[in-house]
Amino acid sequence: MMFKWRTIADHFKQMNPYIAFGFILFFAGMIIGGTNPAFQSFLNNQMEGLEQLSNFIEQSENPVLMSIIVIFLNNAVKSIFVMYLGALFGILPFFFLVVNGMVVGYLLQRVAEVHGGGYVFELVVKGLLPHGILEIPAIIIACAYGMRFGVLAFKGLGSLIFARSKTAGVGRELETFVIRTVPVMVILTISLLIASLIESTITTWLLKM
Repeated sequence: MMFKWRTIADHFKQMNPYIAFGFILFFAGMIIGGTNPAFQSFLNNQMEGLEQLSNFIEQSENPVLMSIIVIFLNNAVKSIFVMYLGALFGILPFFFLVVNGMVVGYLLQRVAEVHGGGYVFELVVKGLLPHGILEIPAIIIACAYGMRFGVLAFKGLGSLIFARSKTAGVGRELETFVIRTVPVMVILTISLLIASLIESTITTWLLKM
């Protein structure tokens, strides 16, 4: 029953407002990262971390295999964390989406300054879309579930304080939601694995052309 496609699809429809909000947060983060110099120091630190990770991969005995493992584990672990730690009132997935959007926006802005807008378009088509078409929606959906988890946790806390008669109903709603996250987590993990395979092979090949 948990992995019944109709049930999963119906739950996805219920999550549409949160998923849409997740996309808005991500793209808002891109705009902020690409246009607001106030965050330059913070974003430079984020970029340095990514560069260190890239150097670690390049120096390994099998860069392609190491790239697949590192990218997959990095994205999958973070996605699972933000999904379930969203229970802390949805704070973590909210900021996770904004920060990731800021990093992408800042990277594109820096590339545009050095190479021009034409190169940015090429970078997006070759270096972002092949794997990003799976990776970005998967991360946004994970964060959307995390934000919904936070709303339910807040609702549960409110019922404990102000309306104890509703606590049982909220508890059942929260239990149902947690059960529904299991097949979603599996689907997202598979999507992120495929994305890491694409990023480590096809994306790398396209960028070297």
